Amino acid sequence: MTTGFERDADEFARGARAIVVYPDMGGSSRDAEARLEETAGLAAAIGVEVREKMSVKLRQPKPGTLIGSGQVEAIAETVRDEELQLAVFDAGLTPVQQRNLETALGCKVIDRTGLILEIFGERARTAEGRLQVELAHLDYQAGRLVRSWTHLERQRGGFGFLGGPGETQIEADRRLIRDRMARLKKELDQVSRTRTLHRDRRQRAPWPVIALVGYTNAGKSTLFNRLTGAYVMAENLLFATLDPTLRQISLPGIDKAILSDTVGFVSELPTQLVAAFKATLEEVVSADLLIHVRDIAHPDSEAQRADVEKVLSEIGVAEATPRFEAWNKLDLLDEEDREQLIEDAGKRDDVMPISAVTGEGVDTLIETVAARLTAGHRRYTITLDPADGAGAAWLHQHGEVLDQRVEGDRSVYEVRMAPRDHERFLTRG
Repeated sequence: MTTGFERDADEFARGARAIVVYPDMGGSSRDAEARLEETAGLAAAIGVEVREKMSVKLRQPKPGTLIGSGQVEAIAETVRDEELQLAVFDAGLTPVQQRNLETALGCKVIDRTGLILEIFGERARTAEGRLQVELAHLDYQAGRLVRSWTHLERQRGGFGFLGGPGETQIEADRRLIRDRMARLKKELDQVSRTRTLHRDRRQRAPWPVIALVGYTNAGKSTLFNRLTGAYVMAENLLFATLDPTLRQISLPGIDKAILSDTVGFVSELPTQLVAAFKATLEEVVSADLLIHVRDIAHPDSEAQRADVEKVLSEIGVAEATPRFEAWNKLDLLDEEDREQLIEDAGKRDDVMPISAVTGEGVDTLIETVAARLTAGHRRYTITLDPADGAGAAWLHQHGEVLDQRVEGDRSVYEVRMAPRDHERFLTRG
């Protein structure tokens, strides 16, 4: 279904000249300049050309336009002088505010949620990703039909299931959106069930699952590529990765583990996206260990950490799930800051300073992660018939074989493994 919003979105996408506006309401943990830079980066991610950036102080939000009339006029003047086509507001706008601002500014207006949805819509590659984005987009759009459709006051007669006589166009449009959303949710439920089956199969194996999480553009995909030898898109671009990627890796003492690269988080991630991407994020919820990759060179690194932890809590990640922070981008720090950071990291056992680009600290990170995953493992002496090749292979796959020798007509293995794996070995059919 092609909607008015989608048609509108196509008009401003690539090459549009824009102004980014940050309504500074105070109380934010972020610097206004950093917020403007981040939003400009988000806009650039879909090819918008940001010509101007403006932070406006806001004591009290205005119901009609969010910001004051004088501020609106100042922005309108800039739009006219620079011949801008788009105003990006780094805030949530109600449908009425968005419509009023478009009238006052004489250009297209989009808020933070709409901007992020546009990026996700452009970047999703898999069928699942496209389903998730469409669901989120429709959920967002449902409340904005007042501005997206120009024919809302029309009445029309009914034809079969399309609605009874006198149904207004807006009611029909909303019903079509609800029906489409219901179908999308069914399809995503099927995706979720398939993921659950795959996950259950892995857990029966069982291979530990390690999930890379972090703020967008923190370097997760670069680290993923270094750890797996694979190639996933890793660019200096916000939301470079949307669709989850799973790869098999080996760790010290662990023959096989699953590493998952996930969508990056962002401050004020739209609730529609958190809900729509729930199936994808289930890989994070069920992970045995999380590696929180942080851009430690970013001025808002601490605020970004808080945003990521907030989203992890919202999607149901247990606080007890083991996690490490990988303080990434050491290579971007000057010598003094770098030495201080390494000293600070040395005071904690859940932090590893690294550079995913140069590889510095990555081996130590791998060893630390492996040690945490095998912390509950015990040493067992297991005797096998020399002809039991399947048993020997099982021990090598699920444990760390420390020693192997022959005693008489038996093969003896000294193996370190998890107690549950030892129980499974003893009861294997």
